[in-house]
Amino acid sequence: MADVLAFAEQRDGEIRGVSDEAVSAAVRVAPGLGGSVHALVLGGPGIGAAAGRLGRFGAAVVAVAESEALADYDGQAYARAVTEKVKAGGYTAVIFPATTLGKDLAPRVAALLDVPLAGDVTGLDTAGGSVTALRPVYAGKAFAQVRLNASPAVVTIRPNVFQPTESPAAGSVEPFVPSPDSRDPRVNVLERKAAGDGDLDVSEATIVVSGGRGMKDPSNWHVLEELRDAIGPGAALGASRAVVDAGWRPHGEQVGQTGKTVAPKLYVAVGISGAIQHLAGMRTSGTIVAVNKDPDAPIFNVADYGIVGDLFEVLPRLSEEVKALKARG
Repeated sequence: MADVLAFAEQRDGEIRGVSDEAVSAAVRVAPGLGGSVHALVLGGPGIGAAAGRLGRFGAAVVAVAESEALADYDGQAYARAVTEKVKAGGYTAVIFPATTLGKDLAPRVAALLDVPLAGDVTGLDTAGGSVTALRPVYAGKAFAQVRLNASPAVVTIRPNVFQPTESPAAGSVEPFVPSPDSRDPRVNVLERKAAGDGDLDVSEATIVVSGGRGMKDPSNWHVLEELRDAIGPGAALGASRAVVDAGWRPHGEQVGQTGKTVAPKLYVAVGISGAIQHLAGMRTSGTIVAVNKDPDAPIFNVADYGIVGDLFEVLPRLSEEVKALKARG
């Protein structure tokens, strides 16, 4: 058997969009390995009702483990359950989204399986029956192509890189009952607090508007919020390390080597000089637009479009133009 397993994340009983990306990525490599795509969903009672949608993106089988013990993420319990499924299914490759949850879970699974892990992958292929992965190295300055000779090949894929592609398959939902040990959580979740009142996570947004020290004061952030709101759904706010360290913005918005790595279709850097630490987190964005009053700012070296000017004059005009463009349809 050479099937590929995609781990599908859920939150509050809803399958997350990154799960569609994981299944779509699995569809890319499954033919080269001579197998089909399966998906695995772990969650609380009722999650199975939402799991069938993964068939739209190529999952022939969707295994669902429903249990109160799995409703909230617990690294040890989830890792034991996923490992049990991987061994039982004899999968050749296992694909996780490189989200906060995926980055915690995938290494645990790889360790239990005693195989290496390729993390934050931006490209997948097969050669000679093995999975090859392309991943950024040296803070995104170069890319390494690695061949995973161990079986199963375990990878995490960077969000917004493997765009969901509809490739309808059976999507038959099958129950999966982990062993009692796998369903025994060692951590009890007492409370969860959203990092931004339910705002879109910066690592999953298709458009990111980020601010740096050039914003001068946290009270000026409304200028970025107006541009984000003008763009509409799919846009999120980001921030440089300097403003997060200063307490202007929450850490959940930080983009960079010590924050979150993003790969949106559009990245707007406002008042950000372009330190290497920040570039490491957004260099692989589809299109980069920079607004800075310093014409020699390093951010312009990676920007596709640059505006040299006062952001407090540029941003309001940009927001108005976006609104006008959307109004014209």
